Amino acid sequence: MWDLSGGAAYAPNTNGYNQAPVYSGGSSFPMPEPAPTPVPFMPIGAPGTPLGSPIYSPAPAWAYANPPFYAERSAAADYAKQYQSSPNSHSHQTSHTSHRHRPHSSKSHRHRPPSTPGEASHHPHTSHATGGHADSYFQYSKCTGRRKALCIGINYRGQPFELYGCVNDANNVRRFLTRYYHYKDEDIVLLTDDSTNPRALPTKANIIDAMKWLVCDAQPNDSLFFHYSGHGGQVKDIDGDEVDGYDEVIFPLDYKNAGYILDDLMNSTMVSPLPAGCRLTALFDSCHSGSMLDLPYLYHTDGRVKGGQVSPSHVKRKGSHADVISWGGCMDSQTSADTFESGAAAGAMSYAFMTVLKHNPNQSYQEFLRSLRAILKKKYSQKPQLSSSHRIDSNLQFIM
Repeated sequence: MWDLSGGAAYAPNTNGYNQAPVYSGGSSFPMPEPAPTPVPFMPIGAPGTPLGSPIYSPAPAWAYANPPFYAERSAAADYAKQYQSSPNSHSHQTSHTSHRHRPHSSKSHRHRPPSTPGEASHHPHTSHATGGHADSYFQYSKCTGRRKALCIGINYRGQPFELYGCVNDANNVRRFLTRYYHYKDEDIVLLTDDSTNPRALPTKANIIDAMKWLVCDAQPNDSLFFHYSGHGGQVKDIDGDEVDGYDEVIFPLDYKNAGYILDDLMNSTMVSPLPAGCRLTALFDSCHSGSMLDLPYLYHTDGRVKGGQVSPSHVKRKGSHADVISWGGCMDSQTSADTFESGAAAGAMSYAFMTVLKHNPNQSYQEFLRSLRAILKKKYSQKPQLSSSHRIDSNLQFIM
């Protein structure tokens, strides 16, 4: 199988996933796979929500028939064993289109599927006490420990509301992490819907298992990275944790049969298990992704905390003593663009995230947020969002 970003063949990894090929290109990572034909702009959200329509559209019948998967699929230890050896047989995977929104011009959105200033100071790396909620004690991560990453890209190839840039996004972020942030190929799990390895497909079960792998045995000062590029949406909140009454969801490749993955589940799977001092950086390139990880604190570009989407009664449960940061491609009420940048299909947020950090990796949290919004404002209406599991000093340098 050929790597979409450069032609290098994948080699099976020891844990059963695709091992990233070594790229021998120039000094900056390439944006792979030029667009097949000029495909219009399309939001990365639930297919079936036309542009200009109200942000939230009711979940289709299948979503209610297939509620979120809360049960533990397998213990973390058992999960790790499953990936010690490559499977003997490979199921053929179709190529995919990004699941943000369907194209309509030169950009597209990632929506829910249809039915059927100043120099940044460095982290003090010390424990802090603030407030009286979940962050009454937390510890910033030094990001000097083990590095693990999970990159997910779903184009939903052959399905209604295909996307075009999501698989490219996952490959590019994986390469970006190894080239600029010292992650190792063997510590990055890549789930894309062009894989021929059944365990490397972004199905609901595989995504949940990979999330557990990501946080398994996490230690203080580890640096974990989660990236999702695909469709996102909203459904009615049933447990009262959302201020606006809607939970955010992502859509795995097999969402029609398995259903979506709820923000509540992502929080309990990836945030709750983390120890103090462990960093998880999440990057969501999908519609309605402003509070996709259900973290209690959202930030203005001036660094002030603004009203979050987590209701006061749930702040303690949704927060963490760990150091969790989430970057959303847009507000919960917006769509994210599946578009073309540098001549290739890409998600606007994924592209902006890598471009800004390559240009200047030494930025404070608020400077980085401003930079992301500035680069996207030129062509898109979406406003990237910063949220955290505890109150942060946004003048500190963003590290990962």
